[in-house]
Amino acid sequence: MANDVHFVSALSDAAAAGPALDETMARIDAELAGAPDLAFVFASGRCAGGFDRIAARLARAWPGAAVAGASARSLIGGGRELEDHSGLVLFAGHLGGARARVSALESGATLALPEPGVRPSFLLFADPFSFDTEALLRGLDGALPGATKVGGLASGGSAPGHNALLAGERVLHEGAVAVALEGGLALDAIVAQGCRPIGAPLFVTGASENTITTLDGRPPLEIVQELFAAASPDDQELFRGSLFLGIAMREGESAYAAGDFLVRNLVGIDPERGSLAIGAQVEPGAIVQFHLRDGLASRRELERALETYRREHAHPPCGALLFSCLGRGEGLYGEPDVETQAFARALPGVPLAGFFGNGEIGPVRGRTFLHGYTSAFALFRRTSRR
Repeated sequence: MANDVHFVSALSDAAAAGPALDETMARIDAELAGAPDLAFVFASGRCAGGFDRIAARLARAWPGAAVAGASARSLIGGGRELEDHSGLVLFAGHLGGARARVSALESGATLALPEPGVRPSFLLFADPFSFDTEALLRGLDGALPGATKVGGLASGGSAPGHNALLAGERVLHEGAVAVALEGGLALDAIVAQGCRPIGAPLFVTGASENTITTLDGRPPLEIVQELFAAASPDDQELFRGSLFLGIAMREGESAYAAGDFLVRNLVGIDPERGSLAIGAQVEPGAIVQFHLRDGLASRRELERALETYRREHAHPPCGALLFSCLGRGEGLYGEPDVETQAFARALPGVPLAGFFGNGEIGPVRGRTFLHGYTSAFALFRRTSRR
């Protein structure tokens, strides 16, 4: 019914935007009673080059709908993951009285905040070449702490101006798009960073900005060498390209699990001093732990996170979006559709759509971050049931 919350996900692997839009819109129209209130469109390959035509056609067909979207190299929708192939995914539905507001943010612009007492959730899409996404997230967390913010960075373009973002009828090639959800529809987040901790948690005893000079009073490189020597041959192979550092987001704990850490890249080692540079600022007193990333760890973490969500909610969500890293998918797991199938097993019948991007946005322990090598789910949930 049009006055209830109902979403539909439709994917087309047609090579051109026109036929792909024909196919996906026909599916949406067949399964929704009336035009949608909200629609997301993600396009790859040749279809992404047709965003101007896509925007105009959606505006004519669904004039009352809030519409947002992004270009991508690979797509998620209709129970499939369409990697490195031209196509289009459309995710649309009724909001059951909730409201969606789409804003286009030019580079350097700030997002207009809601009136006092209004607490929206946000879906965010940004161009990785032109927009400071981390500054936007810091601002939103400061102004609206606890509000859910999830999204992804557009992909498919190899240079500035080659990606596309959609905000209503506007097609942007820089900046960002924000969708604010207000009213009786909550947005939940699941963030799976795809790593497993190794060794023991360590105190940062010396650091400056993003460089760690000592861990538990010792040079970090010395500890890495010890972990490598104690690791299995398979794990030693992972050390060469899949070693990360997790920053604990809960303090004062005696034990930590994978979801308690903000996982960041190692970006440099000083062999003379034994120091380590990471992709985040870190302060003395922080607790960190080294992590390894592989397909099995990623699969298990994702399955645990989805199962935990299912157990904690009496009713399933009415739809979900997934923003996954380009480094995941078949390249990580060795087979297609792993994350889509895991989602379907945990939450059967819930429509899912999304894309593989150049970065993922989602919360870890109440703070919102821009991630890499991560999958971030945005799950739409009714806050009151009819």
